[in-house]
Amino acid sequence: MPADYYETLGVARDADRDEIRKAYRRLARKYHPDRNPDDPSAEDKFKEVREAHDVLKDEQKRAAYDRFGHAGVNGMGGGGAGAGQAGFGDINDIFGDIFGDIFGGGGRRRQQRTRRGQDIRYTLQLDLEEAVAGVEKEIRMPTLGECETCDGSGSKSGKLSVCSTCGGQGQVRMQQGFFSVQQTCPACHGSGRSIQDPCNDCEGSGQVRETRTLQVKIPAGVDTGDRIRLSGEGAAGTQGGLAGDLYVDIQVRPHSLFQRDGDDLYCEVPITITTAALGGQLKVPTLDGSVRLKIPAETQSGKLFRLRGKGVQSVRSRTAGDLMCRVAVETPVNLTREQKDLLEQLQETMGDHSDQNPQSTGWTDKVKSFFDRMGF
Repeated sequence: MPADYYETLGVARDADRDEIRKAYRRLARKYHPDRNPDDPSAEDKFKEVREAHDVLKDEQKRAAYDRFGHAGVNGMGGGGAGAGQAGFGDINDIFGDIFGDIFGGGGRRRQQRTRRGQDIRYTLQLDLEEAVAGVEKEIRMPTLGECETCDGSGSKSGKLSVCSTCGGQGQVRMQQGFFSVQQTCPACHGSGRSIQDPCNDCEGSGQVRETRTLQVKIPAGVDTGDRIRLSGEGAAGTQGGLAGDLYVDIQVRPHSLFQRDGDDLYCEVPITITTAALGGQLKVPTLDGSVRLKIPAETQSGKLFRLRGKGVQSVRSRTAGDLMCRVAVETPVNLTREQKDLLEQLQETMGDHSDQNPQSTGWTDKVKSFFDRMGF
């Protein structure tokens, strides 16, 4: 047995049109398929709410429903058609809906069309630590909210009239030679309705400018370029339309120590010339504490050391990347006289030992070969 329309909307049987309209708008937003992509039952509930609203908002249909129940609005007790038969008005409505959906024509749905609110984009800047670990952020953004005075209808009284330009169809026809072109009505922008008494607060738009504060949960592992969609948190719709969506674009600030490349992190580690030559251990930072990095003897500047699992676990992977430490051998500065003497003694002992300066020897050989080819 079909559900009672009043119970479906959650209103009393003596509810006025404003109460019915507000209940419908609240439930339509709640069960709209776009806002419940993972709930197959939401679409059925949305259809039930819309069916109940279509009947109860119409005075004649509501009177027939109050007297005869569902039979009164299905052509079985009030319109003059026999049981199981549809009246001519119902048949016209059916054909209007079918051809309106296919060819963009009229029908009841054209008169009830609403306008969805615009989507909003917001750029949220995060520190690397926040992006890697995940964080909850409060954001404040200017947007268009629903006018509370007119409940988003744009009308001071809450009532909308049939558009005189398109006759409520939402579209107008223009004759161009032998062809008839149908386009969206410029007066009502396709809604099929016009406002005779615009709301003073929103000037008939149904929207007012406001600054909204939201708490946004950022999942762990996001990176620059990632986007988070918050359904229904965009600009308010008009004439009962759904709100748009909010898209939060992530932008990670540059870090003083690390550079991120996908799931891996890169870090430059300066080492002394003695550590590079003799070897040693260094304390290097990671995002979850410091670790010891062993530097083998005779390490060359620019060598990469991989610390596995010390990178980032992105939102798209189950394992963390690596931390790549690139060592940079520093040339000492501000040397004392004693230190300079020691380095000079070291230089004298090394002489022209090519096996002790592999990179210099290789570079010298390449230069000589180049000069020979060029005839210098």
